[in-house]
Amino acid sequence: MGSRRVLVALSGGVDSSVCAALLLEQGFETAGAVLDLSPCHEPAVEAAKASADALSIPLHVIREREQFDREVIAPFARSYYRGETPNPCIFCNPQVKFALVCAKARELGFSHIATGHYAGLENREGKLWLKKAGFLPRDQSYMLYRLTQEQLGMLLLPLAGLSKEQVREKARALGLPCAGSPDSQEICFVPPGGSYAGFLESRFGPSKPGWFVSPEGERIAPHKGLLHYTAGQRKHLGVALGRPAFIRRIDGESGDILLGYAGEEYAGSVLLRDVVFLPDRDTVLQGETTFAAQVKVRSRAVPSPARVTCLTDGRALVEFEQPERAPAPGQSCVFYRDEWVLGGGVIVESR
Repeated sequence: MGSRRVLVALSGGVDSSVCAALLLEQGFETAGAVLDLSPCHEPAVEAAKASADALSIPLHVIREREQFDREVIAPFARSYYRGETPNPCIFCNPQVKFALVCAKARELGFSHIATGHYAGLENREGKLWLKKAGFLPRDQSYMLYRLTQEQLGMLLLPLAGLSKEQVREKARALGLPCAGSPDSQEICFVPPGGSYAGFLESRFGPSKPGWFVSPEGERIAPHKGLLHYTAGQRKHLGVALGRPAFIRRIDGESGDILLGYAGEEYAGSVLLRDVVFLPDRDTVLQGETTFAAQVKVRSRAVPSPARVTCLTDGRALVEFEQPERAPAPGQSCVFYRDEWVLGGGVIVESR
């Protein structure tokens, strides 16, 4: 494979388009690949075509709707119906998005892939380490913590040291059609203007009914169905307890939603499942089972100090130095040491 050939995961947005432009300026033979994974991806395909035309690069459309439905949408639905709050992008990245783009790159004889993520990557003594972006307000390393060493080995991240405004300025200077397009904030397979709850109920049926349960253990009112609520939620509950309340826990088995009073939503620890390490377990742990780290329990959180203890069967216990507000089952807890990503896992419960 040519060492100067790169296939860019092109969505038609400003980040991936500028990513491709920067690689062209650096002398890479560059092409784009856009993922058509659901009916909602059709506008992205058209936007990617416009960006590719503006950059004068070829574009390859990768259509894998059945795989995406099976490996992303169905697990996302199962998690929500259990009362969790999943983040589909975190598992889609290694299992579908990066897997498909890497496979297409190998098929076409490209040595590298690239994305418009704001994160860094460094080879340290033959092992690939993921690290935070240089511009921390845009850092997306949290979303990439489950990538494999093979995927990282093909990956280029041209936006690692740039701010969002610098990226937009570059897009404007190049006259790219996406220069002023807004950032995507929605789940990519949910129709624009729709809700994930409405989408899931239209595909998989109504969610389990149940009751709001007061902090004292009394059933006080029926709710609209588990899909319409998330752990930690404070607004739009439709119940009055005489003082501010929040959702402490969603019980997927009974269908009940357990409430707590405001001020009680902080947890001292979380239990994780499906824990992975970057670059690998031995390098991170160095024979130990407990280590200190900074952790994030949601993508926009500020890293906070904690102690991580590895348990059996891919589980870990994370004990925070200062309690964290409402860690949600289904979300990821990601471990950092300074700028470096050490790994992470999926929150099962908070304590």
